[in-house]
Amino acid sequence: MTGRLTALEAAQRIADGSLTSEALVRACLDRIGEREPVVQAWQHLDMDAALNMARHVDRFGSGPLKGIPIGVKDIIDTADMPTGYGSPLYETFRPPRDAACVALARQAGASVLGKTVTTEFAYFQPGKTRNPRDPGRTPGGSSSGSAAAVADGMVPLAFGTQTAGSIIRPASFCGCVGYKPTFGLIDRTGVRPFAESLDTVGFFASTVQDAAFFASAIAGRPDLHFTDEVFRLRIGLTRTHAWEAAEPATATALDEAAARLRATGLEVREVALPERWRGLLDAQKTIMAFEAARSHAPEMLTASDRLSVKLRELLEAGALIAPEDYDAAKALVAESRAGFSDVLDGLDVLLTPSAPGEAPEGLEATGDPVFNRMWTALGVPCISVPALTGPSGMPIGVQVVGRWGDDRRALAASAAIEQVVLSM
Repeated sequence: MTGRLTALEAAQRIADGSLTSEALVRACLDRIGEREPVVQAWQHLDMDAALNMARHVDRFGSGPLKGIPIGVKDIIDTADMPTGYGSPLYETFRPPRDAACVALARQAGASVLGKTVTTEFAYFQPGKTRNPRDPGRTPGGSSSGSAAAVADGMVPLAFGTQTAGSIIRPASFCGCVGYKPTFGLIDRTGVRPFAESLDTVGFFASTVQDAAFFASAIAGRPDLHFTDEVFRLRIGLTRTHAWEAAEPATATALDEAAARLRATGLEVREVALPERWRGLLDAQKTIMAFEAARSHAPEMLTASDRLSVKLRELLEAGALIAPEDYDAAKALVAESRAGFSDVLDGLDVLLTPSAPGEAPEGLEATGDPVFNRMWTALGVPCISVPALTGPSGMPIGVQVVGRWGDDRRALAASAAIEQVVLSM
């Protein structure tokens, strides 16, 4: 992709006239033509339309993302492309308007290259996408196509969403940066709902700087797009209450990342999470199932036989959850969120696993979001930073978790961690 430029580099070259959007889109399409038969990251791609859009942007476009091609997860509405939600029920559906985040991206000058593969309604039934590092392994989910496309150099930026672990886990499995912002930072209008208390629009990029650049343009928050910010970073390393799920490769990656950070003089200290937080994993599951059963009531009423077994089982279980159990789960999340500042007392961010290990072999499942559910429930910003490779040569990320609403610090800390971990 024109030498695998970062999004920031490409934007700077487009701004100074040394690169056109058309040239960048052609480079992306060449890469897609080479790799898509193997990776299968795209649900909808119209090459002629993409080039026409790039030419239009070159002539009339403006904004921070001018000329940058992006991928859009196929549960996010696009007026000029089908939006199938990963389900045969909607394979010919054409939304009447763009989702808010897509409209904002276009307003900022981006060119929508195409729609990336999602799992069915962003749950666990896999789509066709394969891991770009090893086609015999899962790319993760549900934002499988976006993670794979960015990691493989098919597009510099892509939208994803997360309800449990759908950004952080595939970013770790595929070897790119995944950023789940603070809940509600990015408008969700026009994004197919799964669980309204959890659904979060986020981003994939090749670097943390690129993710921050993308997010700043969509959120209308220039402060998210930090430069080489320097501050005395204080990091808490937490293995969480789910540590028994960590494979040796993840344990090694987390310890090695911490050792590299300490070697540069940064403070890294172990943090034990409150015992009460042990219940957050189940609380997230309860909230997700209860809300999903309601958001998917139309499909269950009219076409349940066309839903996957995995999704139908979740929706049936969610319909049986007592309201008082749902309320108790929400109360635990609210209580824990209120106590988050005490956990981070004297620290800037937490460092924790992105996923249990390397991407699992096989394409029948998308991996376990056990290290993501709690943070998604709390709604705090999370960034997966590529760290090491595992014993099979597959990428393993580490997850940086920040305070609610303090996305700038979480991103700046992640960039500092990225620089240290990848440079040693």
